[in-house]
Formats: sequence, C-alpha cells, structure tokens
Amino acid sequence: MAGISREHLNRIEAGTVALTEDMKTKLLEAVEKFNPDEPLFLLFDYVRIRFPTMDIKHVIKNILKLNIDYMLHEDYGHYKYTEHYYIGDVFVYTSQDEEKGVLLELKGKGCRQFESYLLAQERSWYDFFMDVLIEGGVMKRLDLAINDKAGILDIPDLTARCTSEECVSVFRSFKSYASGELVKHNEADKAGMGHTLYIGSLKSEVYFCVYEKNYEQYAKLGIPIEEVPIKNRFEIRLKDERAYYAVRDLLTYYDAERTAFSIINRYIRFADKEPDKRKSEWKTNARWAWFIGEGRPPLKLTSQPEPYTLERTLRWVERQVDPTLKMLEEIAKKTGVDYLKEIRKHTKLTEKHEQIIAQQTASPEEVIVK
Repeated sequence: MAGISREHLNRIEAGTVALTEDMKTKLLEAVEKFNPDEPLFLLFDYVRIRFPTMDIKHVIKNILKLNIDYMLHEDYGHYKYTEHYYIGDVFVYTSQDEEKGVLLELKGKGCRQFESYLLAQERSWYDFFMDVLIEGGVMKRLDLAINDKAGILDIPDLTARCTSEECVSVFRSFKSYASGELVKHNEADKAGMGHTLYIGSLKSEVYFCVYEKNYEQYAKLGIPIEEVPIKNRFEIRLKDERAYYAVRDLLTYYDAERTAFSIINRYIRFADKEPDKRKSEWKTNARWAWFIGEGRPPLKLTSQPEPYTLERTLRWVERQVDPTLKMLEEIAKKTGVDYLKEIRKHTKLTEKHEQIIAQQTASPEEVIVK
C-alpha cells in the first residue's frame, strides 16, 4: 500500500536504510488505511423524489411522518413549483400542476437532518424508501457518497490515469479541475488546492464525482483542512431510472455496499498500464483494488443524524451583523447613547421568526407524527 517492497520495509525497520520524512509519511498513510475505525463509510447525500399526488399534507404526514405545524410555508418554489414547505433543509414543493405532483428534496444537510427524524420514528432509510415505492413515489435523483477518512483515494493520481488511458471505462467523458480557486483568499500560490474529477457526462443518468472533501470544506466554510475528518469523497450520482433501480437493489439486498460498488464496477476500473497486453487484461491498480473491496473490511450504510441548526444564520450574524452591534455597544459605553436599546424597543418578530423559534426549541420527537 505504501508502494515499496517488503524487503525495503524490512531494511527500514532494521535501520539499515534511512527513513526519510517522505517515506515516513507514506508508511503512516498506509497504516491508516487499515485503521479499523471505519476508514470508509457510506451515506445518502442527495435524495429527490416526486409523488404523483396534489395532497402535500398527505406526503408530509404519512410518508415523511412530520408535523406540518412545525414547517414554514413560502409562496414560491424551485423546479417550476409554485410553493413549498420546509423545516431546516428538508424541502417539500407543490404546485397546481397535477403532472408535477409533490416533490421532496434533501440535499446533504437535509439528509442528515431527515436522519434525525427517521431515528425518532424508529425507521431506517430502507423503511422510508419502501414507503416511498408503496406510495408510487418516482425517484428523480439519488446520490450515494463513499467518504474516505484515510486518504485511500488519490484524486490527482486518478485524474492522471484518466489522461493516460489507465481508466478502463464505458464512459468517454472525464473532466477535472482545481476546486476552490475563486474563494481562496489572499493566497497567490494555488498549488495544493483541492481537486475534483467528474467521470461520465453530467447530463447522463449516472456519473461519478470524486473530490477532496477537506479542501471543499475549507473553501466553503473556512474550516482548517486538518480539522476535516473526511479527506476525500466518491459520489455516485443517479437520476431517474438509474436512481429507481438503485433503490430497488437496496430494498432487495439491504446491502448498500453491494449496490454502490456494483454500480462503480459496472462503469469504471483503474488499472496499471501493461504495454504487452490488451487494455482489458491490465491488472487493477492496487490502491483502487483496495478501495473497491480487495482486502478491506466491509462497508456499512452509516447514519449521521444532525439536528436542524441556525448555523448559516449564525455565520451571517457573525460576519455581517455582530461587528455593527459591537460598534453600537462601544458608542453606548463612551457616550451613554444606547441606539441598540432604542431599536430593540420597536423590534417585532414576524410569524416566520416565531415559527423558527418553535423549530429550534422542539425535539425531533415533537416534530414527527407518531
């Protein structure tokens, strides 16, 4: 796994060969790949489902099993829907168009928040998807994310292999770029920026997105790279019929690893070039072989339930509002003129604010329908 022979490793351990810092790093990374603390784990990271009904209250109460009284309502929507209900990042859209029906959308945070409700309901994703299919739900998109905590995937190496035709694939489209360049502040040197690799056409019903999650979190949220537990992410993005067949496979075998890697192995394989052999006979790259299951522990579908929080609002207050509030407090200290106190006298909370307070102070058990 470290890319050296056993004899070389024996010489290092015996002290007959000097251990360089570069080799030390490679060896530690190789050891980490066999860390029993789930170096790889699976998550649902995006779910979009259309229900062939105009009864949004039925979808919320009987399929999502949520209390609509805790949800906010807006008279606008996305994807040509005209209104929506939401709690945190769990969105349910509707319109007057019978063909559009009702649409559920859960992005990454929405999936994590919905897992907290599933946990309170004593349901699993498998239970939920079974209820969806029973209700005639139509899968529009499903993303399965394989999170790599140990650095097993090497995005630049995979990109180089695509370029050198060491990716045996039915896909003809590969696109890579250094992510986060537009948001990397005040740093002239962009070497070391995160990398993203798209395998397959973004317009097709199945494609893969592989990227350095730690750099993405740094670029989006400013979280130091070393503090992000997930180093890389391999996302399987499925639409329409491909998403439906994936859910059917999940409900047939109850084995998310089987479903995920059967899709990956159907479409791609990274190999080591052997000029004297045909491409189909090239040996699978050792690092890739380990990723797809050779010699590693089995993966499980992991649930990471997170409560709905005001994280984005608090970040906005911290960046945009709090400096002004602090300025007003300093003025009050030095002049005795308390502008903030006068403003607060006339401030009234809207119905939306009251609803958010209700959402934030309710437990998952209170939000669900029992």
